[in-house]
Amino acid sequence: MDPRANPYTPNAGARPPALVGRDDELDAFDVLLARLRRGIAEQSLIVTGLRGVGKTVLLGEFERRAKEVGWATVDAEISSDAPFGPRMAQLGRRALLELSPPARWRERLSRAAGVLKSFSISVSSDGTLTGSFDVEAIEGEADSGELGEDLTDLLIAIGEAAGEQDRGVVFLLDELQLLARTELEALIQALHKTVQRQLPLTLVGAGLPQLPRLAGEAKSYAERLFRFPTIGALPPAEAAEALTLPANELGVSFAERAIETVVVYTEGYPYFVQEYGKALWDHAAGSPITPVESVEAQAIVEAKLDSNFFRVRVERATPPEIAYLRAMAELGADPQRAVDVARVLGQPSSAVGKTRSRLIDKGLLYSPGYGLAAFTVPQFDRFLRRAFPLGSRSSSD
Repeated sequence: MDPRANPYTPNAGARPPALVGRDDELDAFDVLLARLRRGIAEQSLIVTGLRGVGKTVLLGEFERRAKEVGWATVDAEISSDAPFGPRMAQLGRRALLELSPPARWRERLSRAAGVLKSFSISVSSDGTLTGSFDVEAIEGEADSGELGEDLTDLLIAIGEAAGEQDRGVVFLLDELQLLARTELEALIQALHKTVQRQLPLTLVGAGLPQLPRLAGEAKSYAERLFRFPTIGALPPAEAAEALTLPANELGVSFAERAIETVVVYTEGYPYFVQEYGKALWDHAAGSPITPVESVEAQAIVEAKLDSNFFRVRVERATPPEIAYLRAMAELGADPQRAVDVARVLGQPSSAVGKTRSRLIDKGLLYSPGYGLAAFTVPQFDRFLRRAFPLGSRSSSD
């Protein structure tokens, strides 16, 4: 069929044409904003899950909904290469400009700009300042040099400015697990103070499954400040809807067995459904899409995933790390004990402990419990078994 009309969107963070299976999270966000507008405290949201389940898509939908009700939104992806303090200064500046152009600022906005300038100077590593407003820094605000206290001053000032405008601010931060513990602690501390003051400001985040543990380790009250909804694979009926609805709207249908083939292969993971749908649309001769075409397209999908989605991740690993991943894959997709992985490698677990830690640091594994490790990428075990024969890489640490 015509690839120009292909409705599927297997792109990083791109909204799928049929956003299904996420009603609970969307409803929770709507409630969050509605309560904050009324001056009532509400737990914020940090969405967790594996790669490719649609966390970034949800953040984008949260942003769209916030804008619809007149809230200012500031979105960013956390990077371990970018200093967190200066990044928050940039986001604070964007938030103030979203609330109002400087020419129409009232008292609270002007004050927030002064607090922002103090914060920007405080977190600047070399004393320079870029992108600031033409206001004086406010002495004694956001200038202590302690990130948690200074970020608290900044978010309170922004929240008060938003209230002056009868609006609110949502910070939408992706890849939160990349924050250092001190940075995550500062962010939680600052948001906690805005909640205590019932300000119309909130943080909505997303990241890998270890985030609830990291937040709890950073601040013990994080579990009361946030809800941590976990999203994953879609149930079969909803995965079928994600596949069929976009095509049905264009007058294209699927044979029932063709749908079953896609749902079984993808296991309901949203990104895989989009990849399969796109490949199948381009491969099929017309409507209805047949079971044979669905099976034939599987090789196209697998080659695409191997060369892009999986390959870009494994290329960040060293040969010993690939050997560890491959040994895990031999044991299956479930979380695995370190001692069992070491046994497959033929080494004592103490000899490969550093390798496991590096893989967690690189975001290829996470620890769902003491002594356990699991893949952050769904179906990564399948790819590793296809691409790397067991024992093909050095497993020395």
